[in-house]
Amino acid sequence: MSPTPDPDSYAAMLAAVQAFHDKHDFANTGGEKLPYRIALMAEELGEISAAVTKGRPVDEIAEECADLFILIVGTAIAADFDLRAAFWEKMQRLMQRPSRTVRDHIRVSASFGDEPG
Repeated sequence: MSPTPDPDSYAAMLAAVQAFHDKHDFANTGGEKLPYRIALMAEELGEISAAVTKGRPVDEIAEECADLFILIVGTAIAADFDLRAAFWEKMQRLMQRPSRTVRDHIRVSASFGDEPG
């Protein structure tokens, strides 16, 4: 019997999404084509927006966010990059950025400093 995966582990999440891709043979049926994945992510972002703007319960918003997260992890699989490493590299840069209040909202942007992107 194999050990139960740690549900907080990125490796476990990555393996689950990979298993989903393998189950449906995404690599050979167009499911990993990046333009298609971008369209799916845009669709999911729209569903998150609709859930928020329509005042849906938080569990519905969480489900839509999970859909987007699964698509993002799957895009890392499809494009063959290490999302975990990219996340930590980006967080390190974000933590160095300045912030400003723009129209009563906090904004953290490279455009406020010298760093690109």
